[in-house]
Amino acid sequence: MKLQLSSLFLVLLMLLSCQENKDLRLLENAKDAKKKEIIFNNINKGWNFNTNPSNLASQGLATMWEEWRVFLTELSQKPKSTIGAFQQKAKTLSKKAVNLKNNIPVAYDKPEIKSRISVLIAKVNALDLFINLNEIPDQKVIALVSEINTELRSIQSQLDEIIRKNAIPREEGESDLIQMLDPSRAIPNQ
Repeated sequence: MKLQLSSLFLVLLMLLSCQENKDLRLLENAKDAKKKEIIFNNINKGWNFNTNPSNLASQGLATMWEEWRVFLTELSQKPKSTIGAFQQKAKTLSKKAVNLKNNIPVAYDKPEIKSRISVLIAKVNALDLFINLNEIPDQKVIALVSEINTELRSIQSQLDEIIRKNAIPREEGESDLIQMLDPSRAIPNQ
């Protein structure tokens, strides 16, 4: 008798627990859709990259360094339709940013530029990571967009600084002095 009563109770419990509440599910779906729409609108408003070259060095670099030009072109194209379009754009930007390390023009292939490019790559990868999360932190994505803009300005100002330094004329004998200070030319101790 106890076995029949407990099995009847178990069946009754399963029937009651498996019922769907369509109204509750529709309400939750509506809340989720509203939340996603707010996140999309926030990201859409904040997705503004400053891709305009700020100086002559940046303009010249865009013509002779294909990876830089492709990256800036990709940044200037803003997705419009859905959050999925922003996610796809972030993945593309991440791939293009990694390519920036390739074929840096010889005049700019310096540690100052390489380090700034590495920081830019890290920021773009972080943008890709955050925008592809299930719960997208829209304020963090917007902050990363402004940080990427800051890094772009930093690279452009460093390019300008390199051009300014190269424009300074060398004094007589300076190149000989620099050559003498080169440790690779030193006579090894025996």
